[in-house]
Parts: sequence; structure tokens; C-alpha cells
Amino acid sequence: MIVGGGQLTPDIVQRFIQLGGGKDAPMVFVPTAEDGEPRITAANTFLAKAGVKNVTILHTRDRKVADSREFVAPLEAARAVWFEGGRQWRIADAYLNTRTEKELFRVLKRGGVIGGSSAGATIQGSYLVRGAVEGNSVMMAPGHEIGMGFLRNSAVDQHVIVRHRENDLDQVIDKHPELLGIGIDESTAIVVERSTFEVIGKSKVFIHDPNYKPGPDGKRYYLLSAGDKFDLKTRRKL
Repeated sequence: MIVGGGQLTPDIVQRFIQLGGGKDAPMVFVPTAEDGEPRITAANTFLAKAGVKNVTILHTRDRKVADSREFVAPLEAARAVWFEGGRQWRIADAYLNTRTEKELFRVLKRGGVIGGSSAGATIQGSYLVRGAVEGNSVMMAPGHEIGMGFLRNSAVDQHVIVRHRENDLDQVIDKHPELLGIGIDESTAIVVERSTFEVIGKSKVFIHDPNYKPGPDGKRYYLLSAGDKFDLKTRRKL
């Protein structure tokens, strides 16, 4: 589940909990994208407030810790993992190419769900946009261009309409035409299952496909709304 930032709507929260096995299932909350040392507790997460009974906070910025068996133990039992917002480069620096990353893929392999909002959305793409340590206005930052790749061959942007980012993915797709650009506005999510996704929430999803031919308005993207479904293999709306 990939959320474009902003407030999580009730349907987004409930769908995530449902996909994660319900309120009794073990879930992990990762606040590593936040600035400074995260202060959130398990009881203060949106998951616990929605009734999830078994929430574990998982956080480190030490790659040796992230690569340890002890650290990943909560992921071995987890049915759901949530990445909080902040700056996506912090997640990449902490977890890429570690035991933590391997365990996250195992969560998906056994039928669990991984979700995240804002930075927690972008990190799920294979190409990391806005990964510059200097600021989030830089779309392509050498040294910070690799995401977790839970959604392969993709670049994911967020806060699109609210922050006037409608055209920002174009430059990424120009340089990397093998990618599908997916821009997600606030309080909106895509729920990916196998090779399709469904849009839920309040606003719009922007599809930047290098094979899309702009209409008379010249816009190089098209929009999906709540209820729309999309085939990631054929890159077509269903």
C-alpha cells in the first residue's frame, strides 16, 4: 500500500489492517524517515489507535544493527510493516542491502503487506526520487537513486497536487524510460496486489508512462481516481 502523504483516510487505515491480517496480527512500524531520533511509541501509532493490539517500533540508523538477526526478529513474525513519512534517504541509508531489507521482502513473499506514506511511499519504488540529503526539491540525486523496489520498475512521488508536483516525474521518465512514474496525491493510496493496483482515498493518482501520447493540453500524464484499477504489466487502466 503506497500513500501519497497527508491524512490517512479511514478506508486507507482499515484496508491496511485488513491486508495485514486484522487487529490481532503482529505489525511493525518503522519511523526511520523522521528527523532526529523518533519519539513515537507503539501506543501512539495510527495502528494502535485503530485497534491493532500487537505493534512493534523498529528503528535504527546503524547499518550493522540493521544487518543483525536480533534487530530483524520482529519482521520474522510480522504480517504488516508500515514506513512513516519524513525523508526517504534516511530509510535507504539505514536498510538497503541489509538483513532488514531481506526480511521485508520475506514479509511480502509470505502474503503480508508493506505500506507507507510520503517518504514511506517513495522508498517502495525501485528508483528513489527526491533522495537528495540537501533537500526534497531535487528529483534525481546521485548516490541516492535506489529505493527498496517492492514495486519494481517504478518511481513514486507524493503530495502531488498539494505541492504542485504534477510535472516533476517527467524528468525522471525522460532519463529512465523503462520506469513507470506514479505520482500520488495526499490522502490517496494505491493498493498493489501482484501485477495490478487499485486506487483508494480522496484524490488522484498521476501516471507518467513514456509511451503515453499527450493530448491537446500537452500534459504528459493521465489521472486515475478512487475505484480505478491499473495493470502494471500492460500499463493500462482496467
